[in-house]
Amino acid sequence: MTAVLTHTLPVAVAAGVYTPQQDSHLLINTLQRTTGVSGRTVVDLCTGSGIVAIAAARMGATRVSAWDISARAVQCTRDNAAAAGVLVDARLGPIDRAVAHGPYDVVVSNPPYVPTPPHTGGEVIPAHAGPAWAWDAGRDGRLILDQLCAYASDLLTIDGTLLLAQSEFAGIDQTVHCLRSAGLSADVVASQVIPFGPVMHARAGWLEGTGLLDLDRRDERIAVIRATKPRHPGVRPSATT
Repeated sequence: MTAVLTHTLPVAVAAGVYTPQQDSHLLINTLQRTTGVSGRTVVDLCTGSGIVAIAAARMGATRVSAWDISARAVQCTRDNAAAAGVLVDARLGPIDRAVAHGPYDVVVSNPPYVPTPPHTGGEVIPAHAGPAWAWDAGRDGRLILDQLCAYASDLLTIDGTLLLAQSEFAGIDQTVHCLRSAGLSADVVASQVIPFGPVMHARAGWLEGTGLLDLDRRDERIAVIRATKPRHPGVRPSATT
């Protein structure tokens, strides 16, 4: 088990669970900066170590739930929440099961979003990077992102907010468009350029071959998209940025 310190929030990461990285930190910072959670209900989808859910609980959310398809991640979240002295209801299951327990005032997610080649057997990725299911997201990186966009309106209360982290290589503009098409307002509210980690380094050659990555480039832009469910569903939010 590995200990990770994010600002003043330490978490222990069990083997087979995604280790919090820059995208996790950017999501937490954006949540604190843009979205009041005090007195509100929060759900963290694809929770991993539970770090974002725990941060929301520390920010004063009245009820925090966290979902993941990995039993190891669910147990890791429970252990970290107990160590942090906060209440997080960690549950095992896919996104549609979280929908059935909603709606929520605030939805946060740092889902898998790395484009995945048809065959990954030859990749050399160190074990500390975590399990493949924590990042693999289909050829275009949108396997989970598209699900989140499709369920976003059902997940949210009126005036509820979604914060979603992803990479440019999974189509940031496409996510914004999908959320707006679902009747939500949506914009990029935070972004950061970061060097490639071990997974992206391992896939750089394949990404170059697909045309997604310029030759010899080894960094990426990660972003947080904020979407809000309007009070009047019949009024489509503005598409201006």
